[in-house]
Amino acid sequence: MIYYPMNWNLKLLYKDFKDPKIKEDIKASEIAILEFVNHWKDDEGYLKDPKILKIALDEYENLLSIYGIIIKPYYFTLLNKEIDLNNKDLKARLNKLDHKVVKLSNDIQFFEISLSKIPKDKQEEFVNSKILTDYKHFLEMLFANAKYVLSDKEEKIFNITSKASFSNWVNMIEELLSKQTLNIIDEDLTKKNISYNEIFKYLSSTKKEIRDKAAKEFNKINKKYLEIAEYEMNSLLESKQASDKYRGLKRPDLRRHISTDVDTEIVDTLVDVVTKNFDISKEFYKEKAKLLGQKTLGYYERNVPIGKTDKKFEFEKGLDVVKKVFNNIDTEFGDILTSFINNNQIDAFPKANKTGGAYCIHVNRNLPTYILLNYNSKVNDILTIAHECGHGIHSELVREQNSLNTDYSTALAEVASTFFEDFALEEILNSTDDKDFIKSLKHESMNQTISTIFRQVAFYNFEKELHKTFREKGYLSHEEISDIFVKHMKSYLGDAVDVDDSMRYGWIYVSHFRRFFYVYTYASGLLVSKYLQSKVREDKEFVNKFKDFLKAGSSKSVKDIFLDMGVDISKREFWEEGVTAIKN
Repeated sequence: MIYYPMNWNLKLLYKDFKDPKIKEDIKASEIAILEFVNHWKDDEGYLKDPKILKIALDEYENLLSIYGIIIKPYYFTLLNKEIDLNNKDLKARLNKLDHKVVKLSNDIQFFEISLSKIPKDKQEEFVNSKILTDYKHFLEMLFANAKYVLSDKEEKIFNITSKASFSNWVNMIEELLSKQTLNIIDEDLTKKNISYNEIFKYLSSTKKEIRDKAAKEFNKINKKYLEIAEYEMNSLLESKQASDKYRGLKRPDLRRHISTDVDTEIVDTLVDVVTKNFDISKEFYKEKAKLLGQKTLGYYERNVPIGKTDKKFEFEKGLDVVKKVFNNIDTEFGDILTSFINNNQIDAFPKANKTGGAYCIHVNRNLPTYILLNYNSKVNDILTIAHECGHGIHSELVREQNSLNTDYSTALAEVASTFFEDFALEEILNSTDDKDFIKSLKHESMNQTISTIFRQVAFYNFEKELHKTFREKGYLSHEEISDIFVKHMKSYLGDAVDVDDSMRYGWIYVSHFRRFFYVYTYASGLLVSKYLQSKVREDKEFVNKFKDFLKAGSSKSVKDIFLDMGVDISKREFWEEGVTAIKN
């Protein structure tokens, strides 16, 4: 089967920007929100009576499900911008929509704020009310977060200023980098001009001269934007410090723990267990340097494959592998992937001005899921398809929940995505008799595991020290930021990896650090998914429990959703056993 073209079909949303439905949907959303505000702003019955609250929550859920806060026009504009980052017209359109979104969000936020502030005895009554069962965990989360939520007027100020104090900075550095082009040597040793987001393919080339040249050019670009990144990072750190202080958040990472619905003690335990086992990753890179015939590795050489890795997988082949894997696990998974392909909900290949990396985006239970890739015909690219389409399956199955329970935690999301990767790798291994290639793939799998667990926890430790040091000093030079970054990269890489410019500038292009403290979910997600993979291998029927997990959304706490599958993330032993399995 031929899958071209693999560009997003955004006509699933609107024909184009001239489509009159855009203005109609904006107006409909504004009217729906105004009607809700007029109905409930001065009627406080929902704060006292479960029956009235049920009516209010049903209306609120229906509003978000059908209209959102102009969600469909915003989604359409955002996705267009993602594949045309330097289009000024799209930036202007998105800015205008941002202003509308902030205004409408400010208009309607009184509902959740007022509800979160009700007395403790009334909170217990609502949470335990049978008629409010569908909204039980939504209410639990509201009440748990209440002490960090400010007044309606104060929250409006934070909403109005967040774009200028946060989002604009993040978008600036990402877009500046995405515009850059680099002169590198291709695999046939000919000179080639590529976009910034294509560089990672060449940094992991098996030919040292190619990756060394790529690293030199990459470092040159990153160094060029070093001072800008310094100002950007300090602005983000200062903005977060002000917000945390005003809200009474004692730790910089606490708000992330609340938003991911995972107890701080659980995150601290996970991070401590992995950090105390950094000897595993240090030993891995020490052996990797030997296998490459080098005394040490450059930071940019972390992902260089070992052995016979010149095998290319064209996109159709990669997609076929993932499709077969999904069908083998459960035909419903295969059907969902087929629908993504048939509807062109996947944008597959790198191109100028397109955002880098890979992701899956889902914003509303009534709107299509889209998947972005930058496919480069390598084995890892097949695993990335499995990863992102795993997110996509999660997004599709969670549609069974009401709109207040579909926004699942990243702590759950990273389980859903990583679950499928090892099965895809197994399929590739089973399809070849090439022993050298098999050995190389197994090494590549371990490389991915080390990066996902140990590197991401090192990232988390870097973030913690970065915020702590900023709050002590008040400003950090790019040299100081780089020193902190190097410290934590060396903590998991060991002496086998050199401190070079690619390490010192490594914090500049990692978008995770701008979104604050969610990197731990990559480590926790993979450790949990490894356990679930083993359960499915033992008993194929276990996949039904896994599907229930995917459908749960945020209808229960993360801890309880995992407990339903026999995973107790509150136990230190669970994390220790997972890390020990990696070591073995």
